[in-house]
Amino acid sequence: MIPLEQIVIDFSPRIDGEDENYTRTLAETEADLPPILVHRDTMTVVDGVHRLRAAALRGDDRIAVRFFEGDRADALILAVATNVAHGRPLSTADRTAAAKRIFDSRPQWSDRAVAAVAGLSAKTVSQLRKGTEAAQSGRRIGRDGRARPVDSSHGRELAGELIRNNPGASLRQIAAQAGLAPATVADVRERIRRGESPVPSRAAREPEPAEAPIQLPARRGAPRKPAPAVNPAELLKIFDSLRRDPSLRFSEAGRGVLRMLDACVLIARDRHKIAASVPPHCKETMAQLAHGYSDIWDLLAGELEQAGAQSPFAAEGGEVASLGA
Repeated sequence: MIPLEQIVIDFSPRIDGEDENYTRTLAETEADLPPILVHRDTMTVVDGVHRLRAAALRGDDRIAVRFFEGDRADALILAVATNVAHGRPLSTADRTAAAKRIFDSRPQWSDRAVAAVAGLSAKTVSQLRKGTEAAQSGRRIGRDGRARPVDSSHGRELAGELIRNNPGASLRQIAAQAGLAPATVADVRERIRRGESPVPSRAAREPEPAEAPIQLPARRGAPRKPAPAVNPAELLKIFDSLRRDPSLRFSEAGRGVLRMLDACVLIARDRHKIAASVPPHCKETMAQLAHGYSDIWDLLAGELEQAGAQSPFAAEGGEVASLGA
C-alpha cells in the first residue's frame, strides 16, 4: 500500500490520454480494484492510471501496488501489453503508435513478437516496419526468445540435408541444428517428401516469418525414434493436480483445456484397447495421424516451457513483475 503522492504519472499508451468518465465509473465502484503496476525505479505508473485517479477522487490516501523491476524501455512495452490484455481497450491508433515505439526500442523483435504485445496482426506489423530502421535487421527474435535469420534459405537447405541423413529425427532436433522454427522444419520435410526443393522459389526475395504455419508431414515408412517410457499413473497424478487448479476450473478457456486433457487420459489408460479396436485398413492412416499430433504436442511442450521461463508477466516474490527478453 503506497501513498498516492509518491506515484508519478509520466506516460500513457493512449494517444487521447485519460477518460474522465471511466475514472468516475471506477470511483463509484464499491469493490476493491486490482493493484496498479508501478515501475519501481521511477515510481511511474505502468498500468492503472484510471485506478489511481479514481482512488484520488474517492479520497483514498494509499493504493495497492505491484512493482515492476526493469529498465524504462521494458516498462513502456509492458504498459502496452497490459492494456491490450485487459481493462479499457486501446484504440487502433494507440496500438499502431505502440508498435512503432517498440521498433525503436526492440528493432530485432519479429513481427509476431511485436504483434503479440501491441495487439495487432503480424501482417499489419510487417507493413508498419517497412521503411524503418527495424526493417534493416538481418535476424529477428521470435516470441520463443530465439533469433532467426530473416532470409531462411541457408537454414532450410541445412534442414533438408539433416532430414535426408536422419529422417527419424524430431522437428525440434532439426530446428535446433538448423536455427529454424520447428514449424518451418515441418514445411521443409513436407517439401522433401513431395520431391521439391526445401527452399521455396520466393525465399530469396521475401523475408520468411519467424514462425511459419504448421504443415503436418506425412510419416509413411519413416523410422521413428524409440518412445520414452511412460508411467500412466504419474500422468494421472499430474492431470489431477491441474484439474484441481481453480484458475483452470473456473474459466471457460481453462475448462476447455481440461476437457482436452481428459481425452488424453483415456488414451494413456486404454492405449492397447484403442489400437486393437481400430479396423486393420485404418491402422496405418491412424498411425500417421498420431505421429502428426505427436509432433504438435512436442511443439506445445516446448512453447509452454519457454513461456513459463520467459513470461513478461511473471511475478517475483509475490509482488514484483519481471519482463523477459
